[in-house]
Amino acid sequence: MKTSIVLSTHTARFSAVAYKGDFEANVHKIATLGYDGVELAIRDPSLIDADALLSVVSAHGLHVPAIGTGQAWGEEGLSFTDPEERVREAAIRRLCDHIPFAARTGAAIIVGLLRGVIKPGVGHSQAMAWLNEALRRCAASAAPHGVRLVLEPINRYETALINSVDQYLALAAETGAGNLGLLPDTFHMNIEEPSMVASLRRAGPHIFHMHLADSNRWYPGAGHIDFHAVVDTLRQVGYTGYLSVEAMPLPDADTCASESMKTLKKLLT
Repeated sequence: MKTSIVLSTHTARFSAVAYKGDFEANVHKIATLGYDGVELAIRDPSLIDADALLSVVSAHGLHVPAIGTGQAWGEEGLSFTDPEERVREAAIRRLCDHIPFAARTGAAIIVGLLRGVIKPGVGHSQAMAWLNEALRRCAASAAPHGVRLVLEPINRYETALINSVDQYLALAAETGAGNLGLLPDTFHMNIEEPSMVASLRRAGPHIFHMHLADSNRWYPGAGHIDFHAVVDTLRQVGYTGYLSVEAMPLPDADTCASESMKTLKKLLT
């Protein structure tokens, strides 16, 4: 398994991002700490200079394992399940806009809160139908480019749409897209899964990417999650991808990143 940490390409309101701001300086810090990759949170790919970003990333010997899309929800309100069709269509277009960069880097495209929430006047079944349709369309657009999508179960306090591994597995079976996979996040799992280990075992080959944060959403090692059990289980199910830190930048970004790496080194040696 390899290591990465989330870095936003732009200033964003989402709090569980370790690094924001000076992109090159932050990439340098991440590389110096010994990470293998940098997970990029990109609100709108039309606002980035892909060549410049990748030049900085590659110059520091890093890879881009995944692209976060949640800022399109947090900053612009785009989602797959909005009652307004124009908003749903804009969300689908936005995700598909990430495909060229993802194809170029080999990154998976993350579907987090871009799925949206259940808004007043919308039933759960209708929202799930919209979500299923959006995932089918996005996966179909990504497949010819060899790009994978990953859906992240998110806890019930943030959305009522896909909170657990089992709910993801049911949706994936219904969607039937071979390039759609699972992104477990230990912070959300700590809230929703009766047993993280059992859920990871059930997920097995569906796991395409992995987020780590502790029970308090601080860096791994700052709370009570048993990360040794998590990583041992990932080994047992054959997961060889990235362990990506998506945690609050507390007490500050540099401490979050350095303490996370200390824990990751212990887990992977």
